[in-house]
Amino acid sequence: MGLDAGRMLATVGDGAVQTRDVFGAWVDDTASLVEHFRTAKPFPLVVIDGFLRDDLADAILGEFPALEDMPKSRDYVFADKHEFSDLDRFGPAGAKLSAAFLSDEFAAFLSELTGERIFVDPDYHGGGFHQSGDGGYLDMHVDFNVHPLHRDWLRMLNVLVYLNRDWRPEYAGELLIKNSPHAEPRAISPDFNRAVIMVTNESTYHGFHRMSLPDGVTRKSVAAYGYRSIEPDEVDVRTTQWRPEAAGLSKKMLARNYDTIVRVKNRWFGSGTSKHR
Repeated sequence: MGLDAGRMLATVGDGAVQTRDVFGAWVDDTASLVEHFRTAKPFPLVVIDGFLRDDLADAILGEFPALEDMPKSRDYVFADKHEFSDLDRFGPAGAKLSAAFLSDEFAAFLSELTGERIFVDPDYHGGGFHQSGDGGYLDMHVDFNVHPLHRDWLRMLNVLVYLNRDWRPEYAGELLIKNSPHAEPRAISPDFNRAVIMVTNESTYHGFHRMSLPDGVTRKSVAAYGYRSIEPDEVDVRTTQWRPEAAGLSKKMLARNYDTIVRVKNRWFGSGTSKHR
C-alpha cells in the first residue's frame, strides 16, 4: 500500500501540491513502514531516509532562518535551542512542506501507523523550525500530552525531519531515545533528509547531548506534531517531564517541581504561547 501519487495533497497559493512534489520514494510502500513502526524498539517509531524529495529538502535548507533570527525555546535551563513555528514564513518550500503535513493524505498515513485518527497541529505549537548551535543540547524528557490551547487534543506523534549535511559523530547531537530514565538509549544520527516519526507518551524519553560544533555548523530540524481528538478532561494533563542527566541539585529540584511551576504560571499568567515562536 502507498500514498496515491495522483491525488492532490493540498494547495499552496494557486498551485496544487501532489505527493510526488513533496515526499520521497517511501510513499509507494507505507505498509512496510507501518510494520517497522509497530515493532521498533524501544517504542513505536520509524526512521525514513529520503523523507522529502531531494530538491525540496535542499530548498527548505536554503530557506532555513538564521539562528540569531529565531527565538530561544521556552525550555528554560533544560535546553539550548531555538524555534520558529511558521513553516511558510521564509519561502515557498516551507509552505509546500506545511501544506503536505496538513493534508488529509499525510493524516491518513499517520493514522495508518497508529491505528488512531491523527491530524497535525496547523499552528505547529512548539514545532516548526528548530535549530541549535555550538553547545546546544536538549535534556532527556517526555513531552506534554494535552495541547495547551486545545484541551480536546491529545498528542500522539512527533514528526522530526533533519536537515544536516555531512553530520559527524564527533559533533554529538544524535537523537537519544529510551523508554525509562535509567535505560540505555538508542542513538539516531540527525542526517540530512532523515525523518523520525515516533510515538509520544509518558515513557518515550528523548533528547540530545551538548554538542561541539565548528563555526558555521548548526543542528537543524523541522518538527510537526500529530494529535487525536479526546473529550475534555478525558486524560490527566501532563506538562513536559524533564529528566536531566548529570545535573546539579538545583536543576534536578527544578525538574522535579516543573509540573507544579508550570501549572501555577499558566493559572496566573496563561500559557504565554503564540504562533510566532
